[in-house]
Amino acid sequence: MSSDLLIINARVVNENTEREADVLIHDGRIVEIGPDLSARPAKKVIDAAGRHLLPGMIDDQVHFREPGLTHKGDIATESRAAVAGGITSFMEMPNVKPATLTLEALEEKYQRATGRSAANFAFYLGASNNNLEEIKRLDPNQACGVKVFMGASTGNMLVDRMDALEGIFQHSPILIATHCEDTPMIHANEKAAREKYGEDVPMWEHANIRNADTCYASSSLAVSLAKQTGAKLHVLHLTTAREMELFTCGDINSKQITAEACVHHLWFNSDDYDRLGAQIKCNPAIKTPADQAAILQAVRDDRIDIIATDHAPHTSEEKAGKYFSSPAGLPLVQHAMLSLLDQVKRGIFELSMVVRKTSHAVADRYQMVERGYIREGYFADLILVDMNKSTKVTHDNLLYKCGWSPFEGVTFGASIDMTLVNGQIVWDGEKPAEPVFGQRLAFSRT
Repeated sequence: MSSDLLIINARVVNENTEREADVLIHDGRIVEIGPDLSARPAKKVIDAAGRHLLPGMIDDQVHFREPGLTHKGDIATESRAAVAGGITSFMEMPNVKPATLTLEALEEKYQRATGRSAANFAFYLGASNNNLEEIKRLDPNQACGVKVFMGASTGNMLVDRMDALEGIFQHSPILIATHCEDTPMIHANEKAAREKYGEDVPMWEHANIRNADTCYASSSLAVSLAKQTGAKLHVLHLTTAREMELFTCGDINSKQITAEACVHHLWFNSDDYDRLGAQIKCNPAIKTPADQAAILQAVRDDRIDIIATDHAPHTSEEKAGKYFSSPAGLPLVQHAMLSLLDQVKRGIFELSMVVRKTSHAVADRYQMVERGYIREGYFADLILVDMNKSTKVTHDNLLYKCGWSPFEGVTFGASIDMTLVNGQIVWDGEKPAEPVFGQRLAFSRT
């Protein structure tokens, strides 16, 4: 029987090893990995000589803006940008319109993604001050997690009542993922900034308004609640040196409480506000060089377990406003993996570690079915990267619906030459493929 695809002469990076190997793919899955499979019949053969084959990045935090905010981005456009950047699966957040606060709304998002997403997909059920009964009804395999905004949200997506938080941590049937900032402290800092600057608050003040104290107050509360209740907690997009003391080093599979860093907090720091302004305004804020250095070290020390994007596009027109009217968030999925590979080339990270924190650890933490590794029998979600071919980010090669990137003008030291989702080529190094082949992600939870 002829297989669908044979990749030969690849430098396979998987499970903390690098080795020369061939990979045979059939019916969406890896059927054989070996040193010399060139005699195996296959419909298509790809010679990967001189390039690395990695499991695709699994991004556990994106905002694709559908439904209700699709002038900024949607599942179709942003998933194509994602696969161009080597992201083969994503987990999308509930702060859309209407917010994903019911099981009905959750399933409606899965229906929207089916047949339109270039990457594999899953969605979070959102938490509010008053939807605990809906969270209790959640099938453990129905959502990737329960998202709790403990700050930096508005309306019914902000969970700011202690009784509500305690109920969610006590009763959530699956992993709780938190955005941790203290909203009252932020409001006080915003008031002080207005008194000092009026409406012309400089963008660099964002790091002071949403400072380390606002983050630590909330993240320490989340960690405390998880310890009290035994909840599985994953704290998203950490930004401060002080918060690192809340988390332990070690293997992710031994942890009840895990931590995440995002690529923009690893790449940028507060010195970049003068150059990029609102383009790097995000919540939690990009902070000082010392905070950035501490996060980088925590990634290397396995105190931070997962690297993600928090991709959150806004239009250029929205971003052009003054401080208080300019929304927080930036588009990242097309260049997240490239930024990490560039940091590998500069000696900041090891390639095997990047693979672990963007693929293996995500699959393990979220208990995904047969993804995140290059293993026989697993889905063939793979990326072929050239560590010796540079990629320049220009306005013309952006795939985001919003049409801009904070990385415009940057030349990364590597390239994403090919992306496979479920054994199908969805990015050929130049353009996304049609039709799409993304599937609903499956989880194995009791």
